Amino acid sequence: MAKTGARSWLKGTALASDFGLSHRRAAEYVFKWGTNVPRAHPLNLHAQRAADAIRQDTDGQLEFQLFPNNELGGDTSMFSQLRSGELECFTLSGVNVLSAVVPAAAIHGVGFAFPDYDAVWKALDGKLGRHLRAQIEKAGLVVMDRIWDNGFRQITTSTRAIVEPADLQALNLRVPISALWVSLFQSLGAAPGGIDFAEVYAALQARIFDGQENPLAIISTARLNEVQTYCSLTNHMWDGWWVLMNRPAWERLPPSIQEVVSKNLNAAASEQRRDVANLNARLKDDLLAKGLVFNEVDPGPFQKKLRDSGYYVRWRNNFGEEAWSLLEEATGILT
Repeated sequence: MAKTGARSWLKGTALASDFGLSHRRAAEYVFKWGTNVPRAHPLNLHAQRAADAIRQDTDGQLEFQLFPNNELGGDTSMFSQLRSGELECFTLSGVNVLSAVVPAAAIHGVGFAFPDYDAVWKALDGKLGRHLRAQIEKAGLVVMDRIWDNGFRQITTSTRAIVEPADLQALNLRVPISALWVSLFQSLGAAPGGIDFAEVYAALQARIFDGQENPLAIISTARLNEVQTYCSLTNHMWDGWWVLMNRPAWERLPPSIQEVVSKNLNAAASEQRRDVANLNARLKDDLLAKGLVFNEVDPGPFQKKLRDSGYYVRWRNNFGEEAWSLLEEATGILT
């Protein structure tokens, strides 16, 4: 009898445990969240923390399932999934495929525009950011208030250090699939080619490209130092990720849950920014110890070449006077 009672108790405990697990899994709303950087990147670490906080603060009603490192496809594919509703959440650079639908979103990627982070946040947390979010909303997407930091981008190569614009002449350089990126490096004399990030390591290893450009955090987490020799600290572009939502999926959420999501994701953006800034500050030493050769770069000659080539005038005309004037409020006069 005692044994039967023990078995019944154990069975009941197991059922209760199974019910607890099932109950935890049975969120009323499930949002898939795609990213395009390695799992160890601060974007994904803070995204997961935000997802955990959202689940807790909604009493398990909303679950974000994180899919890092292009697990759901390249940027073009994930953006298409986001717009169709197959994917509910995607973190995407405005300079990347988003600009095909929202041309103004690329403006924060103008070459050699931002001198430092103070200028970046003045623009993106201020008038320029509000202008860009309004354009994104008009395209039928939902966007969170605060952009996440991808950092200032640097050039790595396997052939030579980049010290002055002449060093870029005819250099086969991988860039993201974006007209602004291609235009920037063509104006500087390089031969840029666009491929998805998931293919970059193999392409560099096979010497299909001589170099690439990315923030130090991505260079490190993607181990690009293993297939590159030089890192030139050009700070040629600042890039960040907007947190985008599929509008019908977002509108299915009760306002109280929308408020929880916005609060947690915007708070996570602030924390992620601090982490990326701290990470980039120490990564130079880490990568130096792993054999990457660094050099500092004076941006002046690069800006002059861009002005002389007509790059800034071309993109001012492309983005329009309103967006360009908001950019220059933070950066100073570029043209």
